[in-house]
Amino acid sequence: MAYQKVVISGIDTAKLEVLTEEEKMSLLREIQETGSKAARDRLIQGNLRLVLSVIQRFTGRGEDVDDLFQIGVIGLMKAVNNFDLTKEVRFSTYCVPMISGELRRYLRDYHSVKVSRSMRDLAYKAMQAKEQLIAELGKEPTIEQIAEAVETEKAEVVLALESITDPVSLYEPLYSDSGDTLYLMDQISDSSEADGWMREMAVRDAIAALSERERNILYRRFLQGKTQVEVATEIGISQAQVSRLEKGAISKIKAQL
Repeated sequence: MAYQKVVISGIDTAKLEVLTEEEKMSLLREIQETGSKAARDRLIQGNLRLVLSVIQRFTGRGEDVDDLFQIGVIGLMKAVNNFDLTKEVRFSTYCVPMISGELRRYLRDYHSVKVSRSMRDLAYKAMQAKEQLIAELGKEPTIEQIAEAVETEKAEVVLALESITDPVSLYEPLYSDSGDTLYLMDQISDSSEADGWMREMAVRDAIAALSERERNILYRRFLQGKTQVEVATEIGISQAQVSRLEKGAISKIKAQL
């Protein structure tokens, strides 16, 4: 794949080295065994195109591309520092959530479009209430239950949660390395730890085996946070059918895993 000359943070991206997975693993072993600065520098340089690929989905928000690139490199450096060679995972697979997480933190804290303090406080209260309700009920609470817990109107809770969330498709491609495309689904995690990422990666095949309707219902329920009634209205079936399909899909994923 040919790359046109683009200069970001003083780097000519057309001249960036591309490392094979074997070269990456070899450099990581050298870094961890000898602390080689040369190996570390080469590994970072050899993954800058990965950073460029990841920042593409964070552009268009008024942020300077050079700034995003530098923040992405910080995420890459953290990945180099924390990668565990004993885990059977590709380095690029490990890097993507590290880079994305660093960019999200930056945009959350410094984005030019600021969410009001009261809105952010309500969102965090709603998230805490949701966790408490999950613990009490043993299942995902409805928006109505969350709104009742924080003593606020449902519409305000939805607006607050939307203000700190950036919904995207499960199948949004994040990076493609020699034809091996990484999708957002590959990086779904409820933990920032590497073990959490690898556990969640195993969900991909199980979800891919579901029907399109089942995937659609899970996406609306668990990523968009909608109730079964709301999903039923949107896709034109009864709430009972949504409940049955949702339970069936979850059972299939559990059985596959």
